[in-house]
Amino acid sequence: MNVTKLPFRADHVGSLIRSQRLIEARTAHNTGTLPTDALRAIEDEEIRAAIAMQERVGIRAITDGELRRNNWRDRFFERVDGFTKEKIPSSFFFTYASGKRERGMPVPTAKAKLKRRETITAEDFSYLKAHTKGTAKATLPAPSANHFFSGDKSLAGSPYATRQAYLDDVTAIYREEVADLAKRGCTYLQIDEVPIAVLCDPNNHAIVRERGEQPDSLINDYIAAINAALRDRPASMTACVHLCRGNLDHGQASGGYDPVARRLFQELNVDGFFLEYDTERAGSFEPLREVPKGKRMVLGMISTKIAALEPLDAVRRRIDEASRYVSLENLCISPQCGFASSYQTNRFTHDDQERKLAHLVKIAEAVWG
Repeated sequence: MNVTKLPFRADHVGSLIRSQRLIEARTAHNTGTLPTDALRAIEDEEIRAAIAMQERVGIRAITDGELRRNNWRDRFFERVDGFTKEKIPSSFFFTYASGKRERGMPVPTAKAKLKRRETITAEDFSYLKAHTKGTAKATLPAPSANHFFSGDKSLAGSPYATRQAYLDDVTAIYREEVADLAKRGCTYLQIDEVPIAVLCDPNNHAIVRERGEQPDSLINDYIAAINAALRDRPASMTACVHLCRGNLDHGQASGGYDPVARRLFQELNVDGFFLEYDTERAGSFEPLREVPKGKRMVLGMISTKIAALEPLDAVRRRIDEASRYVSLENLCISPQCGFASSYQTNRFTHDDQERKLAHLVKIAEAVWG
């Protein structure tokens, strides 16, 4: 087997938990009491430590842990001119095992034509690449993240008369960013796509319809947006899409990939997919029958919500089950999501996180050798 092909057999989604020192530093910076240069120096140290940890446990696709970000989603809003500072509520809710519901993060709205003011993640990537011996991996929120959570109402009063006109400008900025990443030597890019996964849940279809939009139309538009964003990437750059239903308790959706599988796997022009498969809310492996031959599928069977290690034999059995639909040669494993969707996430200790990643590598070696 070609064990150097991307994604790797044992891969991870990207974000890592922050130390208390970094949490306090970013909080101080966000409230205006710590200068940017001082925060940057702390981030540099923490990123070097995160790189060393990944290399130590045997992870080969190395990320910076997204340690320079406030959260997984908002870099585009923060680095692109044309958005309001004021935010409006998300349409969607996180649910908890207790039955509690909590509205998702609020979002800014468009007020002017969008213009990329600075890199979204390319500058971060350069630092990462300079400090790792492994394959440096860049991550970006999907274009859909800049529309879905508030929908078409976020365009009211903007220069954009239609959703498509807005997405055209969004994806043009993504092409600038991808070109920048390529110039800096990026050969591995992951797009984090939450909205399409959230639209696997009929309850979220109802929310979308209530605000005057059609779920199928959104899914089609979001797939087209990823393709538009990546269409000029060089042949040397592997691009994968990570599907996530939300990494807080039960997340923002339940339901398998069945409603989107054919379009998702057959129409997206990417090299592979990272799929949540840590709990029953992700459904069965049957939608994998729609995967075209040769696509690399990364099964997110390792939880970033529960510190206990998954039994190796149980994970191996699930991989065998998935191999009924996708050949073992084209399967990999990963955590179901990143370890920290925001800089304040602290479910695990650093030791817990390292054990999880080491366990992931151990399972991959047991299955693929």
